[in-house]
Amino acid sequence: MKRFQIKKDNTIYHLMLLPGVIICLIFAYGPMCGLIMAFQEYNPFKGFFGSRFVGLDNFRYLFHMPDFGTAFFNTLYIAAAKAVLFLAVPLLLALLINEVRSKRYVKTVQTSIFLPYFLSWAILGGIILEIFSLDGIVNQILGFFGQDAVSFLGSNKYARHIIIWTDVWKSMGYNMIVFLAAITNIDPSLYEAASIDGAGRLKQAIHITIPAMAPMIFLLTVLSLGNLLNAGFDQILMLYNPLTYETTDVLDTLVYRIGIYNQQYGIATAMGLFKSVISVTLVAVSNWIAYKFTDYRIF
Repeated sequence: MKRFQIKKDNTIYHLMLLPGVIICLIFAYGPMCGLIMAFQEYNPFKGFFGSRFVGLDNFRYLFHMPDFGTAFFNTLYIAAAKAVLFLAVPLLLALLINEVRSKRYVKTVQTSIFLPYFLSWAILGGIILEIFSLDGIVNQILGFFGQDAVSFLGSNKYARHIIIWTDVWKSMGYNMIVFLAAITNIDPSLYEAASIDGAGRLKQAIHITIPAMAPMIFLLTVLSLGNLLNAGFDQILMLYNPLTYETTDVLDTLVYRIGIYNQQYGIATAMGLFKSVISVTLVAVSNWIAYKFTDYRIF
């Protein structure tokens, strides 16, 4: 009876998972059948079986596109910059907040920093467009000091940096919480011993806090390798425009334009497959490195 009860309980849990598994199969694994379009001159009216098979011609065309090299470089540049700042900025914030003794102030700061993480780029994108518009608050401040208005999001000089830093501002609260959780696991007796030896707060942070957080820092660094080709499609789609394609166009937005606007479905699928293969490889490598050096596995 006890074994039957255990099996019955497990069955209930599996039934609870069933809707999520079905949705995953339909929307995540089902569309993978469409990868055949990468090797076809796909025609929606002829379908998968009626479209002409072209082999690797879509990939050859893709790699010779003038926009491909620019989008690939921008993707690596933006994604790498975000990956570095996503670790450096939250780490600095966590170290600073850890030194504050007022719990009420700490909670207020944590909430205000973490709040943008829950907002979508559909909302934040509109806000940022207004802030950096020609009559936005930034240009109003510049005008107060006698400076001419600047088209920040229409200039290749500023647009890419705005995209990077606004994404860091939006997401830094999440990693900050992770780092603060790592700090709480540090043995307080280490700080007491260092204080007795005459170490100030700065030396305690350098010689105790940061070394104790090193495994977590290393783990997040390694795991970020899997997202090296994900520069933030939704954010860039909201903020970029034809004037800034040179510095803000990434692989995802290029796929969007080729597939949706130009209706070149085979080429768009080939680009998506190229990106996916590299991303899967990076995820596998990062998983191996994480297990090798931190004894942690993602899967």
